[in-house]
Amino acid sequence: MIMKFFKALFAFIVVLGLGGWLFWPDTWVVRGPMVDFITGKQVGPPDEQTLAERFRLPEGFEIGVFASNVNNARMMRITNEGDLLVSSMRPGEIILLHADQDGDGVADGRTVLMTGLDIPHGLALRDDYLYVAETGRIIRVPFDAKERSVGPIEPVFEGLPPGGNHRTRTIAFGPKGWLYVTIGSTCNACIEDHPYRAAMLRMQPDGSEMTIYATGLRNTVGFDWQPGTGRLYGTDNGRDLLGDDIPHCEINLIEEGQFYGWPFTFDNKAIDPDFGAGKEAEIAQSRSMAHGLGAHVAPLGMRFLTPSLAPPGFEGVALAALHGSWNRSVLSGYKVVALRFDADGNVSQEDFLTGFEKDDDVIGRPVDIEQGPDGALYVSDDYAGVVYRIGWGGLSVSSVQGIVADEKLDPFASLSADELSGLKATGAEIFEVNACAQCHDVAFAAEGVQVKALKNLAVRYDLLSMQLLLNAPPGPMPRPDLTEEEQRALAAYLLATY
Repeated sequence: MIMKFFKALFAFIVVLGLGGWLFWPDTWVVRGPMVDFITGKQVGPPDEQTLAERFRLPEGFEIGVFASNVNNARMMRITNEGDLLVSSMRPGEIILLHADQDGDGVADGRTVLMTGLDIPHGLALRDDYLYVAETGRIIRVPFDAKERSVGPIEPVFEGLPPGGNHRTRTIAFGPKGWLYVTIGSTCNACIEDHPYRAAMLRMQPDGSEMTIYATGLRNTVGFDWQPGTGRLYGTDNGRDLLGDDIPHCEINLIEEGQFYGWPFTFDNKAIDPDFGAGKEAEIAQSRSMAHGLGAHVAPLGMRFLTPSLAPPGFEGVALAALHGSWNRSVLSGYKVVALRFDADGNVSQEDFLTGFEKDDDVIGRPVDIEQGPDGALYVSDDYAGVVYRIGWGGLSVSSVQGIVADEKLDPFASLSADELSGLKATGAEIFEVNACAQCHDVAFAAEGVQVKALKNLAVRYDLLSMQLLLNAPPGPMPRPDLTEEEQRALAAYLLATY
């Protein structure tokens, strides 16, 4: 097994390290909190001073922390009791944040409704059921919103292809009662084997009558229906490794039976340099984007504001969360934008909530937007583990006091001196045999390789989180074929040495 790992890593370094970095140096860019995202590492929630100094909203809006310590907070849904459901993706939980009944702008409590799920992400509510999209299936549970309780799991649709580079699944019920689900691609750009990949599916609430609704959608995480018109719009994450400014991440008008271009084309039918040649017919039949958000901004959740609850001047507006770039020399995204649609479907864009990133300092990554029954807006942040509440027109928000990040502990506190010595020795051997220094140490770097220097790892990671990084490493490094003990040894060596 260890030899398989050596061969895989060596082949990868030769093919991608020397090929990608040597021949495409301007496009192979990794910036931003990419490693933290892959490992699930989080920053602390902002304190009151940071809220005041960093975050900017249009005049008349205020922001506060509705709930902190919501590990990897992702998609949200408001219940008919005014509570807020949140998927906690990495821990595999569904959390119910209790409505603010005392008027302080903070959740009155929380209930963990479900645990042990497999990458839960999308949430939907219908007919006293809570629907949850895991990476490989859709399930539902009887849900008593008043009692804040759920019943046993019932399978709805178990045929989703699991995992892949884009492993989250988003669900929502449309105006006519159909259940929609999106499945992202396995890759940056490739020809998929599974017909459900890079597509949107539609089915009845019990999972029957499933059809492929639309294709060529690389990774549509957020989607919603426009009030009044019933048009379905969705965000889509554009591909990487083509430079700073192409292609756009997209807003698409998604219609039944249509093909949206990936992997053959992007933007307004531009030909993909890797997969577009010879696909002129497919490109001609593809649908162009409705609006370009900019390159690598990583749009996730999207929500049209309820017209009767919208702030003045925001009737008909959709908000979209831009999670933030990793494949760009200058960071982009890391904000929430307002999208305005005219009668012809043309879209204009303006900043709504900014401050998650400033001068390369990232303090959060917005994921989803939801609107409460009082009109308040909620924004989830999976990097800070926070759900923000945005008030307007006298709606209360919290005044955060004294929230700080957890104190960093000794990463080797659980190990004896002999155990640590043995792990470091084994880890050093794995590191040396695999020539890891070629990519991580300037003194040993191969010609043409852009070095990703390792430093201060113990300030950011403990033994477990470093193991998780090795189990799901950032591109371009492949996942090592190591046992848990081998991962532990390599993690100990890295933490001790760098």
